[in-house]
Amino acid sequence: MMNYTRVMTLEEVKKLTVEELDFLYDKGDGNSVGMLLSHMAAVEKAYQIETFQNRELTEEEINDLNPALELGNKAREQIKGHSIEIYLEELANIRHQTIETFKTLPDEWLFLQTPFWFDESANNYFKWFHVFEDELNHRGQIRIIKKMMAKQLHV
Repeated sequence: MMNYTRVMTLEEVKKLTVEELDFLYDKGDGNSVGMLLSHMAAVEKAYQIETFQNRELTEEEINDLNPALELGNKAREQIKGHSIEIYLEELANIRHQTIETFKTLPDEWLFLQTPFWFDESANNYFKWFHVFEDELNHRGQIRIIKKMMAKQLHV
């Protein structure tokens, strides 16, 4: 499911130019496609730490993953000017780490429950479902951004 989700995401973005990747439909509050791609990579990295190492992220790790993890003003300022190849390489490298680690884990690991949101428990299967659920939601956002972009950039 994760791989199918990723293939479809890549199909959606693989031909975008730097200008298109950096396009902001709302300069004060919007996300660019590049920001969302970086966010997808940061979310997956965060879940690698949380689930593979069974711990919360350190402040240093959060700082390393930001501004992509949280998005917002700093992301609008810093995540721009990159070609699609940069984003695709980052996504591929992180996904490779995920898949290779999955190969080493027993099936029972998927059902291991640990504290998650709001002091509720969740298993690793749900946590990794959330990783590609997040990507699916942002891919929808990317499609909307591309429609807005087409109206403004390619009129």
